[in-house]
Amino acid sequence: MALSVLDQLTQLDAARQLVLADSALYPQIVQGILPIVGANARLELRRWGAEFLAETFASPVLALQEKERLSIGVLQTLRELLEQPAQDENVAKSVIQAAASIYGLVFRSIIANPHDSSTWDRMAAIKSNIFRRWDTASGGIRICCIKFVQRVVQVQTPGGIADPRRSDQNEVSLALVPRDHPLIPPSRLEPEALGLLDRLLNVFHEETSNAILVNATLNCLGTLIRTRPNAANRIMTTILSFNPLKQPSCPMTPKMKVQIKSMERTTKTMLLNVLRRYVLPRLFMGKLLNRLRRNENGPFAGRIRQYVDRLAQARFEMSDEGSRKRALPSEPTDGLDNAKRMRLGAELPGRLEPPPLPSGPVSHAQLFTLTGDQGLTSFDVTQLPIDLVVRITLPMLHRIEQSALDSAVNAVRSRYNGLKNAQAAQRQVAPQTLGDDEEDYEPDFEPTEEQVLNQTNNQPPEDPLPLPPDLALGPFKLAQPPPLTAEETEQIGKGTISRVFGMMSVLDDSSTTRRQRPGLNRLAGSNYDRDAWMTVITRLATRASAGLEDEDNSEDEEQKESRGATAKQNPTLSLSDGIRETLWKFIIEDFRSRISIAISWLNEEWFNDRIQLRDHEQQKKAKKRPPRQNYEKWMLKVLDSILPFLDAKDKVLIRFLSEIPALDEKVVDRVKGLARDPERVALAANAL
Repeated sequence: MALSVLDQLTQLDAARQLVLADSALYPQIVQGILPIVGANARLELRRWGAEFLAETFASPVLALQEKERLSIGVLQTLRELLEQPAQDENVAKSVIQAAASIYGLVFRSIIANPHDSSTWDRMAAIKSNIFRRWDTASGGIRICCIKFVQRVVQVQTPGGIADPRRSDQNEVSLALVPRDHPLIPPSRLEPEALGLLDRLLNVFHEETSNAILVNATLNCLGTLIRTRPNAANRIMTTILSFNPLKQPSCPMTPKMKVQIKSMERTTKTMLLNVLRRYVLPRLFMGKLLNRLRRNENGPFAGRIRQYVDRLAQARFEMSDEGSRKRALPSEPTDGLDNAKRMRLGAELPGRLEPPPLPSGPVSHAQLFTLTGDQGLTSFDVTQLPIDLVVRITLPMLHRIEQSALDSAVNAVRSRYNGLKNAQAAQRQVAPQTLGDDEEDYEPDFEPTEEQVLNQTNNQPPEDPLPLPPDLALGPFKLAQPPPLTAEETEQIGKGTISRVFGMMSVLDDSSTTRRQRPGLNRLAGSNYDRDAWMTVITRLATRASAGLEDEDNSEDEEQKESRGATAKQNPTLSLSDGIRETLWKFIIEDFRSRISIAISWLNEEWFNDRIQLRDHEQQKKAKKRPPRQNYEKWMLKVLDSILPFLDAKDKVLIRFLSEIPALDEKVVDRVKGLARDPERVALAANAL
């Protein structure tokens, strides 16, 4: 019983899932599906088969040798799928993509097998079929053809040879083909590739540019510039003469604007990528920092920057022309011309007139109020914060029209002049009511406006607030904070340690910068760099608790038990050990670059131990135990941590042992243990 198309597609999808899970099954699955998805199969099966073959030869998990072997077997199937009379677009696109992937594989196979003419004939037939479709097919098929042509040009032009002894590891190019090859002679293939390149670049010279084809071509040319320096000059010259913002003769439509913008962005991105990645000078081995620098003096660097600047300028001019305002019309836009106003019976809105002042005394607020809105006049502006008033006022002053501002100023000026004239008239009428007695007449003194304002300012307020009596306040003291417990002290100390070590990640390593070495007269920690902080940390660990253990050790266990003391460790000593532990972890994370920190720390520990022993011998107190020695403990801990990670050529151990202040038998025994590893015998011998 024959399976339906749906059942066959289900089984084929299951086979695809198998090869995605295990790439070793690709050869079996590919050989098994070729009879099912051939040229005589149903359209759905042909679509699935062509897509699966394109995925197979583009998969990065399949080995190159296996791809080369499989490519020979699928050539006939791909040829039959392309030569069908009623061609499906999806099948054609997938077949062309698969052909682009296997062309280099077949070319490598023909180089190794110069007499396999049948295989090369099938590949040549596929190539000719694709070239015929390049100019006449639909847009999707033409994009796939452009990718195939780019692959052909890359294979049929000379490339670099990394290792002449290992031809299988080199890139497939015409440089691997012998000059006397019977099937693919270089003298015939290289001119063909250069002709295809000219045909590929012809899309930039057309009168009407197809945005889809231009973008597809630009995306393929970046690889050719990187891998084929001989063709880079021709490609870059063509691209730099291309103007994606060229105005077409037909009217500018929204679709055309999108296409022009797409070509402009793709061109700019491609050129900047070339400037950043491909057009780079020769770099010396091992200098990784130089690989991150852009080439400012490359062969195309200046031309690319000028081209990008011209594109930006042209883009700005196009957008500026589209956004310009139209010129003012010769006629009024509202249709209310002065000559037609009477006939239309319409009137333009008149200028706003300020409301008249109320009778009686006038305040400053009423003088400057030019609106009749009761809501605005009753609003208290003083309730707003000053910064908000500034943010509101400044934009309003920028946007207000000059005519409106002049009108408001003139209105306030006319009000003020009216009030001033009224007050002057009242002063002239007042002397006539005094009578005819001229003896008691005294001329009125008319104060100026400035004097009136000064008298008003000097008058006391109407309802002055009573001042509080002077109080004799005593000194104010804050309450003492509660004492910290031992656990709180230890927790705060750990937080301080973590913050100090966090500072190390943001400071530059002082070893990477050149500094003047002042010698023995230098001050430790005088610069704000990593060495200064490490000096502070190491001395906090070694010297901060120096002498504090004397009090803790002066009492024996019986005295502690008699007064109910616990046997917990001193918090200060615990803090010092915490710093040492964190410092040890910091060094072990990258001990090769931080071995100098370890040496400085251990020198501080050794110096502190010697000082403590000297003070103990001088004091000779009764019932006083010798001070704790920290150098040997942490020196052995650092040594045990780095020994498992040392290799035979590592010189960190020799430097460590030569610069620490003291060695003992335990150190020698650990170094001799390296000799158990045959690869590190020389390291142990050199260290000892």
